[in-house]
Amino acid sequence: MTRIIETLAEISARYDALFCDLWGCVHDGVKPLPAAVAALQAFRAGGKKKVILMTNGPRQRSEIAAELDAMGLPRDAWDDIASSGDTARAAMYRGAVGSRVWFVGEPRDEVFFAPMPEITQAVAIERVALADAEGIVCTGPFDPLADPATLRPQLLLAKQRRLKLLCANPDIVVDKGAVREWCAGAVAALYEEMGGESLYFGKPQPAIYDLARSRLAAAGGNLNPGAILVIGDGIGTDIRGALGEDLDSLFITGGLAARDTGTDAAGPGGQPDPDKLAGFVSREMATPTFAAGFLR
Repeated sequence: MTRIIETLAEISARYDALFCDLWGCVHDGVKPLPAAVAALQAFRAGGKKKVILMTNGPRQRSEIAAELDAMGLPRDAWDDIASSGDTARAAMYRGAVGSRVWFVGEPRDEVFFAPMPEITQAVAIERVALADAEGIVCTGPFDPLADPATLRPQLLLAKQRRLKLLCANPDIVVDKGAVREWCAGAVAALYEEMGGESLYFGKPQPAIYDLARSRLAAAGGNLNPGAILVIGDGIGTDIRGALGEDLDSLFITGGLAARDTGTDAAGPGGQPDPDKLAGFVSREMATPTFAAGFLR
């Protein structure tokens, strides 16, 4: 059974490292969440505990760090970043979907194609039209506010040509402030529904946890699985990924699952309704170790 807690401090003594989601936990896509920032700063205050930010953002670590700086997230709230962008880029440069690729995504995500010198014998990637492509690289829809079904005609052609789709962000949706946007995971799921093949990189896939552990080790952290706590608001990504890695988890119910769990920021304590939470995790078949309305 999931234990509902008020604050991270209630359980922090038993953990030496956090693998913490960003969107919906530490920031809302527009600005940092002050209580969450304070909780991470307090966790790291002694100098020995580490925070690795884990994100399904389809960009490399340096780009995400720059975004967080611009947003105003303090550097003393985290140690390093593991992104789906880094794991997906490595797969692309190793030839997962060929060398001639059709790119589906927003212009801001074109940094995905920056070189990766650490990949030896990297495939030379060329962006081409769909008709000339050997595979698809998807960092998200062209328009995150439009129904992914608008891509059906192109995806049908891709399926007929048996192209593989590399999904750089398995999330289906994300909340940017008060606006819900579609992510690459929605495009990949639609492609599979149509009979195509999608390759996923990021939570809950193992590669991003391997990356997070390597960055935790580089930061001098404790790699004992019992000393690591995964924090996130995605039941199908953060929590299912933690279960797959046999790691404890803290489910932040006030994010993507706020309605399903009866979590109301303006309600008593901003906590989930215990019965609704129990029903939700049962339906999702993914039971977190702990749950809290918000990271604080």
